[in-house]
Amino acid sequence: MRLILLGFGVVGQSFVKLLLSHSTDLYNDYGIKPKVVACADNGGIITCDQGLDLDRLLNVKKKKKSIIHYGVKGNRSEILDVIENIDAEVVIELTPTNIVDGEPGKNHIISAMKSGKNVITVNKGPLALEFPSLMELAEYNRIAFKFSGTVGGGTPILEFAKRCLKGDRIISFEGILNGTTNYILSKMYEGLNFSEALQDASEKGYAEKDPTLDIDGYDAVAKLVIASNFVMNMKSTMKDVRREGIRDVKPSQVLNERKKGNAIKLIASCDGKNLVVEPKPASMKDPICVDGILNAITFTCQHSGQQTIIGKGAGGMETASAILRDLIDIRSTIRS
Repeated sequence: MRLILLGFGVVGQSFVKLLLSHSTDLYNDYGIKPKVVACADNGGIITCDQGLDLDRLLNVKKKKKSIIHYGVKGNRSEILDVIENIDAEVVIELTPTNIVDGEPGKNHIISAMKSGKNVITVNKGPLALEFPSLMELAEYNRIAFKFSGTVGGGTPILEFAKRCLKGDRIISFEGILNGTTNYILSKMYEGLNFSEALQDASEKGYAEKDPTLDIDGYDAVAKLVIASNFVMNMKSTMKDVRREGIRDVKPSQVLNERKKGNAIKLIASCDGKNLVVEPKPASMKDPICVDGILNAITFTCQHSGQQTIIGKGAGGMETASAILRDLIDIRSTIRS
């Protein structure tokens, strides 16, 4: 399978490491012999019809900070030109999430779809803003569009709902979809105030330099929109979600709920009509009341009752495993 890799940060590099370490199993078990024919990062884009040397690609990125120093002659300068004209089966879109207009990821995805290429992405922006239209475009062009890593990272939340609960009807779901805020609130439960907990999260690498997307709830909103559309067949976007972040959660509130056997968590919920992200008490006995950077989501079903899935919601290797899972699905579709 020929792959175009757009974005070569932590997740992109982790994905390439997985391809290298699992090359034998991928071929023996799934008939996949991946060949990265184009790769892009902030420095530019490089191409090679015979496939880039993945070990060399990783070493160049590590030593030179950009893959543009890989040394391939005759590279193209325009990403859209590469997407549209390089011969490949799959475009893997890993550029940073932009929840304002979804760019440049949205344009990459649309160009790939229009050129008949299958798409895998972990970029939440385009899906959170234009999920219905992107799904329609994928169907129109008869290509596979996979995005399991956008919700839950390496934890197969979307697949669990769509496959494991097949035959049942999901009535509603709620859960913790952001590991950064969960870590901060867990530390507040231990006695820190918000500022202290945020600083601790930053020092451990769980919070970005600008943590706005996490602590103000936008990241959870984006994931909720994706899950509600995919799982509940809604036609929602981010503007349909009632949002409240965790900036105003006070230590006194946390302490009062702790005395009641509860912990305050940033909960994303969907009942088929209403979409809400807000901090609220969760019983310590509730399966979704997890600590640290874990994510957890409970699906309430018509026949089987409540089903909960828990796992790490972020991390380079965890998210890369979701990309690999999607790639295997696409390969199975092509073979069938």
